[in-house]
Amino acid sequence: MNQIAAGEVVERPASVVKELVENSLDAGARAVSVTLEQGGKRRILIEDDGSGISREELALALAPHATSKIASLDDLEAVQSLGFRGEALASIASVSRLTLVSRTEGSDHGWRVTVRDGVVSEPEPAPGAQGTRIEVADLFYNVPARRKFLRTDRTEFSHIDELLKRVALGRFDIALRLHHDGRAVRALPPAADEAGQAQRVALLCGAEFLEHARRIDAGAGPFGLTGWVAEPRYNRAQADRQFFYVNGRMVRDRTIAHAIRQAFRDVLYHGRHPAFVLFLDCPPESVDVNVHPQKHEVRFRDQRSVHNFIYSTLHRVLAESGPGEGAPRPGSGLQDIAPAAPFQAGIGMGLPASPGAGGQAPAGSAGWNDGAGPGRHPESTAGAGLAGGWPGRGVPGGTGAAVAYGRPGAPGPGAVAQHLAAYGRLSGQGVTASDGVPASDSDIPPLGFALAQLHGIYILAQNEKGLVLVDMHAAHERITYERLKAGQAGQGIRSQALLVPVSLNVSEHEADLAETHGEALDALGIQCDRSGPETLLVRKVPTLLQQADIPALLRDVLADLGAQGSSTRLESEMDEVLSSMACHGSVRANRRLGLEEMNALLRDMERTERSAQCNHGRPTWVQLDMGALDRLFLRGR
Repeated sequence: MNQIAAGEVVERPASVVKELVENSLDAGARAVSVTLEQGGKRRILIEDDGSGISREELALALAPHATSKIASLDDLEAVQSLGFRGEALASIASVSRLTLVSRTEGSDHGWRVTVRDGVVSEPEPAPGAQGTRIEVADLFYNVPARRKFLRTDRTEFSHIDELLKRVALGRFDIALRLHHDGRAVRALPPAADEAGQAQRVALLCGAEFLEHARRIDAGAGPFGLTGWVAEPRYNRAQADRQFFYVNGRMVRDRTIAHAIRQAFRDVLYHGRHPAFVLFLDCPPESVDVNVHPQKHEVRFRDQRSVHNFIYSTLHRVLAESGPGEGAPRPGSGLQDIAPAAPFQAGIGMGLPASPGAGGQAPAGSAGWNDGAGPGRHPESTAGAGLAGGWPGRGVPGGTGAAVAYGRPGAPGPGAVAQHLAAYGRLSGQGVTASDGVPASDSDIPPLGFALAQLHGIYILAQNEKGLVLVDMHAAHERITYERLKAGQAGQGIRSQALLVPVSLNVSEHEADLAETHGEALDALGIQCDRSGPETLLVRKVPTLLQQADIPALLRDVLADLGAQGSSTRLESEMDEVLSSMACHGSVRANRRLGLEEMNALLRDMERTERSAQCNHGRPTWVQLDMGALDRLFLRGR
């Protein structure tokens, strides 16, 4: 029977290490050492400095279905320990040669027991410090069918190394050592403060991850979410930088995974995966950890609340990140810098101007004002609007000013010089204000000032760090998309009554869901009535989704409502429509922009959420600092 149980608990050497290390942590260990031979197939040794096991309980610890971590039914309904089932030690001992040595606090010496072919020896005195030492030798020696399915030493070791990486990220307070075949692989000291924790994250996830990561510390009601999440431009081909913990337990959960995917929905390139190290804290009684033999999965009693909390927290963090973060606000010494009229998104689409899209920028936005007064503006060429029928942006002192080089009607060198003087010109000391005095760091916006346009596709700008390259279509597409979404959110989901209601055959369960969640469907812009035990009559649908496959969409929404209590499927569908509209409504490649328009686009990027990526997840801008430029030209500084 123990060998059958071992089939559920002991899959490979990494499974053994997981169970034993979790026991060490539950015993209050502050230092854990793992020693391996042949990827754990030959030998696994776990040593800790925890509370230890008394002589009287050694045999009981190796008995099946016995645990010291659950004393009552209340403990089982609010599990706070990592291990609690009681099968692990007995199952491991049934498929290996196990030796256990343990010493409790205050004891003169420790006690040793061995398990051979299912027989537990009598305890005998043994030397050793306080804590527990467990050696597992010759795993699956008596189950040849299982042993032959083990992989190479390198593969089995990589599974253990990945497991211990997850343990180290979940418990910053412990010291962790790993040795393999006589070689020290890891030696991590405890990380007591935030700096030490960040250092451990950088060591285990890579310094590049930490450079692109934002620290999270958010709470709402009984939930708390802390950790690090990487900005979308740092993404992975595989989901190998995703670490999520619930009350300190590393888990895989569909509700959590869906919430994270939704938060990254329109900022991540197709097929790429986000990176994060996140910790969810919630009341122990609100999560059931007893749903999987290896305790990988959990089940939340209120999945909807957990989903909404994680989604809203990450969505807000991603919205706040971007080039405009920390940008100077109006009135912070920028009066001498010439203005950049906000870039007009969605022209010809009947869209309302977003805050700051015309006239004065709202309070708190990264607006840029001309200290010369509202009626003054650098000299511009009247009527020199954009080519290709895309209207130029009207500005004070001109009628659609634009600077376009190499085409008829473009301003001459004198006008260009005036623009460069107004927007910041190159000198031996970098960007200078129009009066020739070197601008301070606080005078330079995050994306700097435009210098030129490259092949009608890219904008070249100079900021404090060096050179900024902007994909103007991708950037404008994001700006337009965010304004469309804001307009949609402000007006709510508009519905369109169908001339002929759509009759839909569904299961009885789906019809029950439609009745139960009628108000939720109304809020999503769908009106449907039950016209029979297994029939729904759809009368209204969202205006933006009139051309969608309504029966398939409704079935998917009902499935979401049944599984999660809510659905973001309609929002996703409408975002796809808005994304398509934004793409077609954005400035296209090979359009010549003037310096005013280029700088206006940069300023709008700085105050637009998620502007570092377009709607499809492509980057909108990249930074080349002076060090990178020097390396390109093999230049020493």
